[in-house]
Amino acid sequence: MNFDIIVLGSGPGGYVAAIRAAQLGKKVAVVEKESLGGVCLNWGCIPTKALLKSAQVFNYIHHAADYGITVGEPKAEFSQMISRSRSVADGMSKGVNFLMKKNKITVIEGYGRLARGKKLVVTDKDGKKAEYTADHIIIATGGRAKELPNLKIDGKKIIGYREAMTLPLQPKKMVVVGAGAIGIEFAYFYHSIGTEVTIVEFLEQGLLPREDADVSKELTKIYKKAGMNILANSAVETVDTSGDQCKVTIKSRKDGSVQVVECDIVLSAAGVTANIEDIGLEALGVETERGTIKVDNYYRTNVPGIYAIGDVIPTQALAHVASAEGITCVEKIAGHHPEPMDYNNIPSCTYCWPEVASVGLTEAQAREAGYELKIGKFPFSASGKASASGAKEGFVKVIFDAKYGELLGGHMVGANVTEMIAELVLAKKLESTGHEILKAVHPHPTMSEAVMEATAAAYDEVIHL
Repeated sequence: MNFDIIVLGSGPGGYVAAIRAAQLGKKVAVVEKESLGGVCLNWGCIPTKALLKSAQVFNYIHHAADYGITVGEPKAEFSQMISRSRSVADGMSKGVNFLMKKNKITVIEGYGRLARGKKLVVTDKDGKKAEYTADHIIIATGGRAKELPNLKIDGKKIIGYREAMTLPLQPKKMVVVGAGAIGIEFAYFYHSIGTEVTIVEFLEQGLLPREDADVSKELTKIYKKAGMNILANSAVETVDTSGDQCKVTIKSRKDGSVQVVECDIVLSAAGVTANIEDIGLEALGVETERGTIKVDNYYRTNVPGIYAIGDVIPTQALAHVASAEGITCVEKIAGHHPEPMDYNNIPSCTYCWPEVASVGLTEAQAREAGYELKIGKFPFSASGKASASGAKEGFVKVIFDAKYGELLGGHMVGANVTEMIAELVLAKKLESTGHEILKAVHPHPTMSEAVMEATAAAYDEVIHL
């Protein structure tokens, strides 16, 4: 069968690219070896948020008395939380299947490999092979949990994110290796329902080390107060899994001291590795670099008719990035004139509690770039809505170029800030100045007022501090 476009992989990059291509009148097929929706929908973004919501509700019930409500002692039913998470993911996957049918996209089940002549050979679960051709083939095979040399995932005692969402029993003690978004979200979930959690992070900054230093410091303070054991600037040397429990040897990179932490489960959350092996790149001569596929601004590889989007290319490994790349890619194929993506205006969100969200440059990055800065910070402890909601932790921090008023970065930690960051993304996209944000009237009382107040603080006009 011949198609205009075949998409290899149906994650948030692949299925979105396929739908947009179909909307543009193309004959489209998607090849998927597992479940429609990919890792994000089935094992990542969606089911993890379902687990985190369970943890949040559990915490709310624990603090019901703070709101004048008396309830009995709550109990976390771990298996039911897991079951709900899987149910949510299954429902979303069925939704993607509906969208494929609605847009008349052919779904081909099996493992796809590129072949010469713009061909894709698909092997189904029974081992049968079929050949398909297309004018354009988009690689959207996503990524998987990165495996550290001294932390081999066995799926039982040393696990990745997939196993963390389907454990048969709640562990009493867990060591989380890596304090990025994946590690922090799982650390929050398991700690909230009673698991004793130790977080080990290689970088000195600690929790969420890619975020602004003030955000990392605030979240570290909150989680230490909550009872988590946080070991920053440290490395896991070895994990002994021979006994009933894991013995994790951890070495401080600061003073060289060594400690052994015992636990039931070690979660490896050290990042993502691109799925580019055994898909035929070598046969076609598709160029790669440092484990990812090289592309131009419109996701074209060095081989005509072959494209790549999402986690397989060296951009931010985020679902919304993959989706936007897919749309840009197929619009260019269709002869439209999309502008290249601005990777300096990509929001980053971590759905722990309190949440973390950011866009643009950190303060350190802005100073390193040579900008003269105006920085404003507004704590949620001064927000009426935050106080009424019982969510006074965290702050909003905004960074402006002092010369022109350009918004360089925004950083938030607090309740529901993942819903608030879009304001700053839009402001940055529209090249809004600090004064324009400040003079845009924000509703009261809301958490979003903190954006206006932080901007006011940057310009020495803050009212409520």
